[in-house]
Amino acid sequence: MWKEFKDFALKGNVVDLAVGVIIGSAFGKIVTSLVNDMIMPMLGRLTGNIDLTAMEWVINDTTDPVLSMKYGQFLQNVLDFLIISFTIFLAIRLLSKLKKKEEKKPEPPKPSKEELLLTEIRDILKGQSEQLPS
Repeated sequence: MWKEFKDFALKGNVVDLAVGVIIGSAFGKIVTSLVNDMIMPMLGRLTGNIDLTAMEWVINDTTDPVLSMKYGQFLQNVLDFLIISFTIFLAIRLLSKLKKKEEKKPEPPKPSKEELLLTEIRDILKGQSEQLPS
């Protein structure tokens, strides 16, 4: 059983998945910081510092605690999701463009020996036809 687990855990796909999860987690922190620390302050400035998270609909204020629906937090989470997904889209788009530039165009295949021989024969025949008097 230990050998089977070791074989499973060390398969290429499992290791690749683990690396992807770790890198994704780190990238997620970067994107979250980008949204929370850079984009949202600018967006807040443009909208007059509106705090969506404070928006709520009070259903019953006589109970303790007050019964309310905090739709502002929901709107904030939706907005965060849209910004994060758009940021990831732009990052992936940039990476794919850089990757395309790095890819070299494959060289055209070299002609085979037969093609070279036929080309040579054609050139010889062309040269002979030019030497013939009209």
